Amino acid sequence: MPSFKLLLIQIGTILIVTRLVGRLFRKLHQPSVVGEMIAGILLGPSLLGWLAPGVSVALFPPSSLGYLNLLSQVGLLLFMFLVGMELDLGHLRQLGRAAVMTSQVSIIAPFVMGLLFASYLYPRLSGESKSFTGFALFMGSAMSVTAFPVLARILTERNMLRTRVGSVALACAAVDDVTAWCILAGIIVIIRSSSGSILPIWLMLVSLAGFILVMLFVVKRTLPKLAALYEKRGSLTPDSIAVVMLLVLASGLATEAIGVHALFGAFVAGVVMPRHSGLARELSQKFEAVVVVLLLPLYFALTGLRSSIFLINGASMWLYCAAIIALAVAGKLGGSLISARMNGMSWREAASVGILMNTRGLVELVILNIGLDLGILSPALFSIMVLMALFTTVMTTPLLAWVYRGERSTSMVAG
Repeated sequence: MPSFKLLLIQIGTILIVTRLVGRLFRKLHQPSVVGEMIAGILLGPSLLGWLAPGVSVALFPPSSLGYLNLLSQVGLLLFMFLVGMELDLGHLRQLGRAAVMTSQVSIIAPFVMGLLFASYLYPRLSGESKSFTGFALFMGSAMSVTAFPVLARILTERNMLRTRVGSVALACAAVDDVTAWCILAGIIVIIRSSSGSILPIWLMLVSLAGFILVMLFVVKRTLPKLAALYEKRGSLTPDSIAVVMLLVLASGLATEAIGVHALFGAFVAGVVMPRHSGLARELSQKFEAVVVVLLLPLYFALTGLRSSIFLINGASMWLYCAAIIALAVAGKLGGSLISARMNGMSWREAASVGILMNTRGLVELVILNIGLDLGILSPALFSIMVLMALFTTVMTTPLLAWVYRGERSTSMVAG
């Protein structure tokens, strides 16, 4: 059994490497989370395991990874809660036809491309799961996701949140994330029900619908009391934080018991939180201090340990990789660009929206790891999809700087 001392050494090593690489990427005008994601890959067999296999085995023996996994899963629960809390779907109604149409096309175009390409990939790169339906739907949803948190940070750094481009991109990303997670929940139901190890599919669907209804019409209506207490006290009390934590844990436990995934429950818990700026800001600050700095880097490292560039060997594998990246960019960036342009935005604005919508980031890694755990993806396809997530995220900032050229859009959001 691995020692507690080894766990502390692992955490310390991961923190040092992710902070250093994250700082380096900030100097390259990339979000620090991009550097942290790449740092996790560097700690795996793609670099450390290749340069110093003895050090890699001694530092990350397979028997020790369970502890890191449990810690990172808690961090992911809180992260998905924060993602849900940042979404404001009501904002979409204020943006009109351009946002509505662009959000639909930005989901449909990459989803259809992923769905069609899945028929070619299935006999070659699918995992242990025997369900083509699950594999095809998963590839479609993986192509369709946008990393809402990374996109929001890029817009903040470039002072674009209040521009038409920023508002449309944020609204579309919100819809995309909700849609992708709903599709993923359905995929998990299909895969797990076909294994015969959990509830029948009809009971899972009914239970999931019941959970969502309770969250939207019962829990959501009681949570304003939390905002009222915040107004009265002027800050979050330890008891209030404990209530929020219990809500996240209970929601995750409920969806895990249903057979979907605990992360879906945490995401819904964030969505139903009151849209109170002070409460949301203080919750984010308190949670991010632990989640972003400590727990998510562990997840990046685990993703790196599970993927290897050396699994993409041979010309055919690299062709698959190039095709997946090309389809992902064409569907997401191209579909969003064309839709935004057809709905009244200038070419520069439309291109900026397309580039932003192509950002996949950490949310994509979360979905890919679920696919690997469920046996939908083979290790080789998992590594290819991780490369696609990194490539489409890294390309966002330089492309945006080239197309948008740092100018603010003249079309501002009303109010």
